[in-house]
Parts: sequence; structure tokens; C-alpha cells
Amino acid sequence: MKAWVRSMITNDKQIVELKHFILREVCRLEWEGRLTPEETEKIVYGVSPGPKAQYRCCVYKEREILRGRIRLAQGLNPEPRNGTKNTVAVIPAACDDCPIQDYFVTDICRFCLGKPCLNSCKFGAISPGDTKMRIDPMKCKSCGLCAKACPYGAIIHQERPCKKACPVGAISYDEAGVCLIDDKKCIHCGHCIHSCPFGAIGSKIYAVEVIRAIKEGRRVVAMCAPATEGQFGREITMAGVRAALKKAGFADMVEVGLGGDMTAAFEAREWIEARREGKVMTTSCCPAFISLLRHHFPEIYENNKSTTVSPMVAVSRYLKYLDPDCVTVFIGPCIAKKSETRSANIKDSADYALTYGEMVALLDSRDISIEPVDEPYQEASLFGKRFAGSGGVAGAVMEAMKELGEDTSGIKVLTCAGGEECRKAMLLLRAGKLDADFVEGMICPGGCVGGPSKHQTENLVIKARGELLSKADGRKILENLEKYPMGKFSMSRDGSLPGEQ
Repeated sequence: MKAWVRSMITNDKQIVELKHFILREVCRLEWEGRLTPEETEKIVYGVSPGPKAQYRCCVYKEREILRGRIRLAQGLNPEPRNGTKNTVAVIPAACDDCPIQDYFVTDICRFCLGKPCLNSCKFGAISPGDTKMRIDPMKCKSCGLCAKACPYGAIIHQERPCKKACPVGAISYDEAGVCLIDDKKCIHCGHCIHSCPFGAIGSKIYAVEVIRAIKEGRRVVAMCAPATEGQFGREITMAGVRAALKKAGFADMVEVGLGGDMTAAFEAREWIEARREGKVMTTSCCPAFISLLRHHFPEIYENNKSTTVSPMVAVSRYLKYLDPDCVTVFIGPCIAKKSETRSANIKDSADYALTYGEMVALLDSRDISIEPVDEPYQEASLFGKRFAGSGGVAGAVMEAMKELGEDTSGIKVLTCAGGEECRKAMLLLRAGKLDADFVEGMICPGGCVGGPSKHQTENLVIKARGELLSKADGRKILENLEKYPMGKFSMSRDGSLPGEQ
């Protein structure tokens, strides 16, 4: 243990390894019925035995951070006094090694007589030091006027990694420089999590609650995202993941690509109607994109967003339609899905969401590995499977429109992948200047396969994914859905049937 700890926290890989170790041990304690404060303290002292710190300034700080990680692993806020309901949370003790200010005076400063930087500052934040000008971080408002005024370019703007990664400006800092997340702006995309070099930002993990449901004898069904294929290499199919999850106690697994088919079929009808009305419509699959609309473009959220649920919700709702008492667990690369499961605005959403890393830690806690299996398994069309990539949602909806007999020639579809692309498109739509009939919005670059909690690098996933998808049969979307008895099955966000709205 001690030798392993010495190598930790030097890059994101090491942070991920520490998170995995803690979650695995927490899950193991829950399986054994020993998840108590006394037992979790043993984890803390096992990683940081003392008397010398392994990777922080002192063992006391080190242990406080570990306690925060253990709380996150139990689905709790890392700081007990913080009552935020946001699934993305900050461990305060881990967030103090980044510079507080955004603007710095470098050694290039010539200490010139004119002092243009001092004269440009409206807040009295700049004053002469011994050999160069200095900026008071408590007075600086990060306006950047001093940097523009400096004739030598001696003042630089250094943005903290978490703030730089946030596409909606939801991150600020308190007087001590600790990261603050504005719940009213946050879209739960999770991009800040892996950008932090100190692992100070994480998401709440619901693996313990999933284990409890399995131990209680409930029928717990896993739902694996379309992005799953390729995450574990070219040899691991959906059937391999399914087999491992069933060994862990899940009753079954369903691929969410089936929900992609459902979503495409229902959204196609919405697109057809919107096209006849001359109204631009946006997709509704990416929960971070939906949060972007709800928090930052409310008029588009109300007037232009598709009312069809995401593939995750579609599969969960279908499973609960067949068995109202089942527990549904989404597994994918997305942090925002955790918030979608907690949304009071969506009926019969998934009960819990886990990332791939969290799923692997849960399996590791029972000494289960994901192995190749020689078993045919396909519940989605190729179009549903392709929901995970940029352009996949729009492509599936257009295919469903064709299968419904609609002429799709001349339709302009804009695919946006990445927070900045989505934000710019919505600004144009709000201004009435968007040259498109429909907009596919995904907050992660590349789509879901580029999500913050992917299991491998995007390039490796895409390569392996291509090989796996090439083996899928060519069934059509509507043809595939005929195999699933839906009856009075609703795909609207509030669960209402046609004519009941």
C-alpha cells in the first residue's frame, strides 16, 4: 500500500487510480455489510498511514481529502456542511494549490516610468513592487485592461483549468481561492472534473445504492449506453459487458441503443410536424445540452426543444412499463446522466447512473472482470447504436423520417459537438439568424464517445467501436421496434400519451 501511494497524484491517471481504489473498497464494504464510519477510517489510514504525508503537505490534509472522496463514493457531498444537490461537487481541502488571481506580472516587466498598467486599472489593484509592478488578487476584477495597456506584454492571463473547461461560466472562487460551482449555471457536463490536476472536483457516485438494491433482492437491470461498444477494446461486445454485470447480481442488461431507436422514431414525427410549421427544433438526448437550454436559453427550451425523452429514459420507462418494481441503472461515459436521473421533470427516468469507471470498480469489488463471450446479442439497429457519435442522433431521426415516408431532401441539419459550438448555435437561433431546420446538440466534443468518463482515449474507442459496429446487422429502426410490445407507452418527458397534453 505505502509504495503504491508514493506514486499517486502526479497526473490524471494517478488520480483516477486513487478514486477507483477508494470506490472499490467502499463497494466491497457494502457487499460485506461493513460500510461503517469505523471501516471507512481504516481506508483513510491505509492510504495515508503517516507520520509523513505521501502526496500533500501534511497527513491531516491528506486524510481530510480522502474522507471527502469516500463521501463522494457513497453518493454524499464531500463537505458535510454543504447542502448542494448538484451531482458535481468540490472537495475544499483538495482545492488550494491553484493561483487565486487570473492576471500576473511576469519578469518581462520593465518597471517603465509611464506605468500604463497602473493608469489603466480602475480598481486600484496595481501598485509598484521592488523590481516590477504587482497585482493585488483581492482587488483585481480580471477585466484585462492592464494586460492590454502593457507595451511589453509583461502581464499574462492564466485561467485555472476547471474554469477554462467549463462551457457556461459556472465556476468562480471564494476569498481563499477554493472553487465554487454555481448551481443555477452548471449544466453538469463534468468537464471540470478531469481538468483539475489535483482531483478536487468529483461527482457523487451511486454504486452503494445499486448494491443495496441488489442485496435486497430487487430486480436491478443495467442499461448500457451506445458509447459502450469500443470502451473495453475490440474483443468486448455488449454481450461481454452483459455477462459480467449478471455475475455481479444484475438481473439483466439492455443496450440503450434500443432507446435510440425509440427516440428516433418518436422525434422523427416531431421533426415532420415542426418542418410543416416552419419551426426549428433541437434534439433532447444530451442532458447537458438540455441543461444549457433550461438555464441559459429558457425561451428555446420552451419553444424549440423536442419533447421526446432521451434513449436512457426511453429504455428505463419501457422496463418499468413491463415491470413497475424494477430498478434501472444507466451505465455510460456521461456525468450529466446522474443529474437526469434526479430530475423531477422526467417521469420514470433511470433510478441511478454510473460511469464506466464506477461500473468497473463495482465489478472489481466482487473480483469480476469483463471477458469476451461468444454470444450473439443485439437489441438496437445500427442507427440506434450510432447515437453515441456526433451526427448519430440526427442521422437516426432522418432515417426514421424516411422510413415514415417523408421526403428529407433539402433539410438542413446542424450538428453541434462541444459546449462552445452549442452555445453559439443557440445564440444564432435566439437571434433568428440560424441557417438550419434542425439542431443536434451534444456538449461533449465528438459526442458521447468523447464524454468525460470514457474508459479509454477517444481514438482507441472509435477504432475498436468501428470494428464492433461493422458486425451489427442492418435492421431498420421501425422494423426493430416492432419486436417490442409498447402498448400505451409514452415518449414525452412528462409521461403523457398523445391527446392527454
